[in-house]
Amino acid sequence: GLTSVQTFTSSGTWTRPSGITKVIVEVQGGGGAGIRASGTTKQNCGGGGGYSRKLIDVSSISTATVTIGAGGAGTSTLDGMGDDGGNSIWSDGTNTLTGSGGAKATSTDYTPGVGGTASGGDLNISGGYGGLTTSPIGGGSFLGYGGQRQHDAAHVVGCDGVLGGGGATARNDCGRGGNGGDGIVIVTEYK
Repeated sequence: GLTSVQTFTSSGTWTRPSGITKVIVEVQGGGGAGIRASGTTKQNCGGGGGYSRKLIDVSSISTATVTIGAGGAGTSTLDGMGDDGGNSIWSDGTNTLTGSGGAKATSTDYTPGVGGTASGGDLNISGGYGGLTTSPIGGGSFLGYGGQRQHDAAHVVGCDGVLGGGGATARNDCGRGGNGGDGIVIVTEYK
């Protein structure tokens, strides 16, 4: 039955605990950044990261390399583009699961970031496209959600994505585009 769970928020090595024979691995890629837009048609948000999940027999696997994809960093440059989200990966020598990072939003009119793909799992789900202009919300991920554009009296601020979600756009004099949410790898362990 279910014995333990290991959660990776930074890259490292998974080591099989004594007695564990099977694991369910969940791999979530990082989200892409939103832009800081100068106009109403450039309010593009980042794409969400891809997600992969697989049941793995680890009876003959002792370790796995875990890579965590960082969320794309938003930029404070007007009409500047931030960064793509990073790929999250589980690799045990037999199985490779990849949740690709979501793409950054671009500064071209009406071109939000594309969601990241996923591969290697029993279940592979691409991240959502970033929103734009009339719906400026970062693309969602399977485990998280995109940042939303927030208003105050004088500003339109791009908020950060969470757990692989894309960053939202900021407008004109408003700081920076939202950061994408960092990826994560969750390993649920069974005897």
